[in-house]
Amino acid sequence: MHYGVDRYIIPPVGSSFDSGGTLRVLVVEPHPLLASALTRLLDSQQDLTLCGVSRTGAEAVADAQRHQADVVVVDFELPDMTGPAAAALIHDRVPGAAIVFHGAEESETALFDAIDAGAIAYLTRSATADKLLEAIRRAGLGEVLIPVSLFARAIARQRRTVADSLERKHRAAIFTTRELEVLRLLGEGLDTITMAERLGIAAHTVEWHVRHVIEKLGVHSKLQAVIAGARLGLIDL
Repeated sequence: MHYGVDRYIIPPVGSSFDSGGTLRVLVVEPHPLLASALTRLLDSQQDLTLCGVSRTGAEAVADAQRHQADVVVVDFELPDMTGPAAAALIHDRVPGAAIVFHGAEESETALFDAIDAGAIAYLTRSATADKLLEAIRRAGLGEVLIPVSLFARAIARQRRTVADSLERKHRAAIFTTRELEVLRLLGEGLDTITMAERLGIAAHTVEWHVRHVIEKLGVHSKLQAVIAGARLGLIDL
């Protein structure tokens, strides 16, 4: 199974899994041949446990709840609903499950649909099997993998839709200089400790600024803050 090569951004968003254990992985894949390939791939990994294979979105929601999956690997197109629709339902029912899309479209709209549905990784058809395994393991640690080239195109297109540059200036004006610095460092994928060292302030102060940035942008996570900041032209990725 080989999809090609791409470069990914990996901003840390916290840790939801103890790396000393085994990740329970649910595969949501309607195509028998690909489902079989993914099953063999996961069965060959000592630190990953395949807890089920779902063929539809409805099955995926039920199976994710039943197995309390740590990571759910979702195909973008399912027989009964879209992958993002299934991901949103899984995210609501099993908030601790990390959602990884694989074989996804090379589409800016599809990327943001996936992120809005709670996806933590977005692997296009160019992703390799090794990249999928990396995405699953990183997802278990609360980290994010998103293709840089696709993300950059999506951000550029969304910026062009903001007709009035005064809106950006107004948004930027509500942030302090330190908050904008923290937002830019989040965009570089730095963790709290590294940001604290870079800025010469305490880690808890960094977290305080991060909370304010998230609140002012009206989002719910560090990843969404990076995306919102890039959309508004506050940071460059």
